[in-house]
Amino acid sequence: MIKQTIFTLFILFGFSNISSAQFGFSHEVGIIAGPVAFQSDYGERYDLDTNSGNTGIGIGIIHYLNFSYKAECNCYTPETYFNDHFKLRSELSYNKTKLEHFGEWVEPNKTSLGADQLRAMKGSTAVTNIGMQLEYFPLSIRDFTARIGSIGPFVSLGAQFSYYNAEAYSTMGTLGTPLTTFPKYLVPTDDRPYGFSTEGGSVWSVVSSVGSRYKLTPLQDLMIDLRFQYYFSNWVDGLNPNPEFFKENKANDWLVWLNVGYIYYLQ
Repeated sequence: MIKQTIFTLFILFGFSNISSAQFGFSHEVGIIAGPVAFQSDYGERYDLDTNSGNTGIGIGIIHYLNFSYKAECNCYTPETYFNDHFKLRSELSYNKTKLEHFGEWVEPNKTSLGADQLRAMKGSTAVTNIGMQLEYFPLSIRDFTARIGSIGPFVSLGAQFSYYNAEAYSTMGTLGTPLTTFPKYLVPTDDRPYGFSTEGGSVWSVVSSVGSRYKLTPLQDLMIDLRFQYYFSNWVDGLNPNPEFFKENKANDWLVWLNVGYIYYLQ
């Protein structure tokens, strides 16, 4: 997986360099980091404790193609609506979240074996993402670039390829027996013997963001970005109770990531 990721990065940045030489783009690079709220099969749907408890951290490096500016001549490109309102963002990021059950069924007043099993069930998922987003700036990119202290709001849409490594365990003992495992997770799912899994895998996801830049200096921006990422799999968190029997298990895994970033313009 590491070799594939490095190879893909070379392709992405190689394409960027070729495009710059042929079509007059310029480049921006940056770093991002911030808290991640992972929405999974751990906990109770729409529960505040679940949403605030199953959180982790994400970091990443980003690269932009800036269509409004030519680095080789230190000048603007011919003005069109596209090059004054769009940027192409490529990214390599990583996030990790520890997971456990929250909500009504694990409250202290619940004293059944099932409640004990849910309280004892823990997990984590670590996800490496690589992909692209097209960012749309409703205000002029040229105007934003020209004024220190200006604000540049944006929205984006894109896709990412992700590799995940999920873990599930219980403090009561090995998962997979009626003594340690809540019954719904003992039912086979997707040709797996149980509704839980400790494994790695790959998955595609769709990514959408809303955020804004702040012009710090002529060559530096600060950024804040709120991201929604939806995975086309329900195994990213390591849990997937059989949806044929457990209708509440109807959504794939997804996350919300609030990140802040620093961006530098290459000249």
